[in-house]
Amino acid sequence: MKFSNTWAKSLALAVFMAVPTSVSANPIERACNASDRDASRSLCSCIGDVAGDLLTRAQMREGARWFDDPQRAQDTRQSDRASDEEMWQAWRTFSTAAQQRCG
Repeated sequence: MKFSNTWAKSLALAVFMAVPTSVSANPIERACNASDRDASRSLCSCIGDVAGDLLTRAQMREGARWFDDPQRAQDTRQSDRASDEEMWQAWRTFSTAAQQRCG
């Protein structure tokens, strides 16, 4: 069976449009969108962009876990481990930047 080039382009566009935008979202943006906070998609997108600029993927994954488990963030903040201190400092930098850039 032979398909026309126009048909193939139409199919590709339909598949692209059917894929949710969260597929490309980073863990922070996905967590923001999934949270029970009153955050708009555009705000979560902005926050995700800031996270992408300032945090490593590992830091984004850990920070995303904090949306569902705030105690985990508190444990990181109070920890004496160097890696937790680095994570907390990165998160503070990210939080300040996100507030300034996203409102």
